[in-house]
Amino acid sequence: MINSTQVSYFILAAYFDTRVFKYFSFLIIMSLYVLIICSNLLLIVVICTNRSLHEPMYVFLCSLFVNELWGSTGLFPFLMVQILSDIHTVSRYFCFLQIFSVHSYANNQFFTLTVMSFDRYLAICDPLHYNTRMTFHRVSVLIAVIWLYPFIAILLIVALSSSLQLCGNVINKVYCDNYSIVKLACSDTNIINIYGLIATFFTVFGLVVSIIYTYVRILQVCFSGSKQTRQRAVSTCTPHLTSLLNFSFGSLFEIVQSRFNMNGVHPMLRIFLSLYFLTCQPLFNPVMYGLKMSKIRIACKRLMLCSVVKKESG
Repeated sequence: MINSTQVSYFILAAYFDTRVFKYFSFLIIMSLYVLIICSNLLLIVVICTNRSLHEPMYVFLCSLFVNELWGSTGLFPFLMVQILSDIHTVSRYFCFLQIFSVHSYANNQFFTLTVMSFDRYLAICDPLHYNTRMTFHRVSVLIAVIWLYPFIAILLIVALSSSLQLCGNVINKVYCDNYSIVKLACSDTNIINIYGLIATFFTVFGLVVSIIYTYVRILQVCFSGSKQTRQRAVSTCTPHLTSLLNFSFGSLFEIVQSRFNMNGVHPMLRIFLSLYFLTCQPLFNPVMYGLKMSKIRIACKRLMLCSVVKKESG
């Protein structure tokens, strides 16, 4: 029996020899990472430097973009190193660090999207009391919960997983995830399974019920309100709802390919399904919110225009 203290590294078995396409794959991954960093940083700067965007909705958006930088940094540099390497191994300590990064990113994303749906619910269904309910103090508390709860919850999961006795060190993925570690365990996993079920139930069930409730109420207002109210609701909710659906489908893809036998599926498709929610969301959100939200679009144009004018004058 191999216990957890003797497993010093893990083998990532999902990689396969790309040969002449190795450097091409590296360039694609690097380009995606640079695009994610630049687009998310641009919108963070735009929101932070424009006083007209210092509103709860844009503060939550800023938190969303920061989280996407956090999750992407936990994945993309690691992928680039692994693509160029001939031996696809990762140390035990870095593996658990990546688990913490990836899982906390996913939880943070879900919490932020839920809080944003609540914010839109107040703005559309109770606009007269929006400013008194969504105060600076409440926004600060929500931001703290968005970041602290996922970090603490995932830290506990990592602590429980790292104490398991393992009977192997082969992970059939291109990055480390907690479920893959638990599957390698040859010791009792009841505690981590029970904790995972309880945390998942209260987190996912609570957030899903909250999102469904807010959008049911928003739809009721849309159907009973004026044409102007419907247009306002559509313009503010479309980016958020699209982002929420994209993340939900991506998470579903990851759950299905992790927990069911996917040996009959092409390896490239399995890799794509496992990486979808980690790559497409950070790429998708800046474009979606940048194009659909007029205030952000105008602020981006002003920032670009100012930089061009400064260059010409210099």
